[in-house]
Amino acid sequence: MHRNSRVTIRSILLTAFLAVGLLPAIVLTGLSSWRTQAAMRAEIEQSLSTQATGAAADLDKQVFERLQNAVTWSHLEVMQDLRLGDIDKRLSTFLVNMRQHYGNVYDALYAVDPQGRIVASSQPTAIGRAFHDGPVWEQAALPGDTVTVEAPRREANGTEVLVMRLPIDSQFTDGSLGELVLVVDWGVAAHELDAGTHDSRAVAVVDRNGRIVAVSSNLRRRFTPGSTQLDADWIAGSGAPARERDGAPLLDGRVIVSAVRAPGRGPFNGFGWTTLVLESSRAALAPVRHMVWSFFGLLLVATAATIVLAFAVSGRIARPIVALTDYVRGLMREQRAPPPPPASGEVGELMEAFTRMVDDLDASRQTLVRASQLAAIGEFAAMMAHEIRTPLGILRSSAQMLERDREIGGESRELIGFIDTETQRLNRLVANMLDRARVRPPNRAPENIDALIARCLAMLRAQAARQHIEIEHVPADDAVADVDAEQMTQVLLNLMLNALHILPEGGRVRVAARSDAETVTIEVADNGPGIPPAERQRVFQPFVYRREGGLGLGLAVVKQIVNAHGGAIVVESADLGGAVFRIRLPRRAA
Repeated sequence: MHRNSRVTIRSILLTAFLAVGLLPAIVLTGLSSWRTQAAMRAEIEQSLSTQATGAAADLDKQVFERLQNAVTWSHLEVMQDLRLGDIDKRLSTFLVNMRQHYGNVYDALYAVDPQGRIVASSQPTAIGRAFHDGPVWEQAALPGDTVTVEAPRREANGTEVLVMRLPIDSQFTDGSLGELVLVVDWGVAAHELDAGTHDSRAVAVVDRNGRIVAVSSNLRRRFTPGSTQLDADWIAGSGAPARERDGAPLLDGRVIVSAVRAPGRGPFNGFGWTTLVLESSRAALAPVRHMVWSFFGLLLVATAATIVLAFAVSGRIARPIVALTDYVRGLMREQRAPPPPPASGEVGELMEAFTRMVDDLDASRQTLVRASQLAAIGEFAAMMAHEIRTPLGILRSSAQMLERDREIGGESRELIGFIDTETQRLNRLVANMLDRARVRPPNRAPENIDALIARCLAMLRAQAARQHIEIEHVPADDAVADVDAEQMTQVLLNLMLNALHILPEGGRVRVAARSDAETVTIEVADNGPGIPPAERQRVFQPFVYRREGGLGLGLAVVKQIVNAHGGAIVVESADLGGAVFRIRLPRRAA
């Protein structure tokens, strides 16, 4: 039997050690791999989104500056030379100077007359040639002017250009003197997209129809701006988090792509271009895969070491555990056997603590019995103390009002009556609580519920006025029921005081009564914070409270009194915005 016990315990310990040693390692390895991959992926997606946002803003800045140049130059006085016959000198000099001033941003600048002939140019050889307009691709509406933009194209010499043109209006007569044409070196602008790109990361800008506008250098050999069109789903997720998808035709394999719509700049709302920054998923997540393999290698080493240690430690621990098991079995048969021999380490401490625990069990049982009795007495005492608070609060309020009035008048005499009545009720309540551990059976008699409500409101009106809380009474016709007037007063005061305690200044309380042939219904509603549905059943339990300083006994007493009258109380959402306590009482006692 002992041998079988040792084998069983050792098997359990061995299984436990392997589970404790290996399961966390497996879980941590898997969790670390997943979290690392998720963190790396989030970092990549954030990097793509940041780069896409920056590239979109930079490209908008480039386009906006070119549009501003076009509008500014078209209104210069030198442009009025188009009215003269010999204009190629001064105007051409201006265009040459502007092209040189902006470096290699502009491939050429032209002034074209209404007949489509180039009459001034930054390239002298172009003067006199015909200028052929391309189809309108985009139009930029700036204050006072509209700039027409043609689709990007690649010239015969390999240069990528973007043509902008706008009319030159005459300052002296109505009509147009011709057009100012800006041939932007689009390859220079596209170089802004190369920042942060490499073999596995590329940037492409497409218009609202999916046509490629510009690409980073690692895509220029494969695509010509203005000629290739992508599927609509590439730009469908503009502004959304980066996503993974098939990279064709931009990149081979799966890619992580971030799409950002150009925000525009100043009065220029942008052309609705979308900047795509995409990176190969395989290349991006390669470091994560290497790290995962490293984690699994460490897991194999940890597994081997755990198995060796588990076999050694389980055998050492099993022997004293068997002795302790035999001792426990003797106690279960109510046979006090000698304690097991002392052992070293934590198991020895466990044996010593266990024997001390057994010696203390009998004394503990008696202690628990006494503690339960004290707890019951404490509950009754707390309930009694809670119920004393209500009349004492009223006494204090009435006394404060009397102190302010030096001459006792009609109102002061009414307050004195309240003090006397509540003192008598307090004495009876204390006597009943001391004599019995439960609420006494109600002494029923026909009572006008509206009159009880009005009496309670009169007692609390001064307190409500100090708190600037409005109390509304909605009376009912023939609201008479067989109730214990004193206990029902206690119920109404508890509910109204709860409302006054929880409401801030400017709050509102509504007390209403209505009746039918069988029942009388009382509602106490407020516009306070209300009670969540999950807590509406718990508020009637003892020692559950929602305001600081409460004991959580008031509503428990209310429910007990209402149940003793054969009625029911529920709490729901009020139309005022807070909570409503609804009491239904039978008109006649059973």
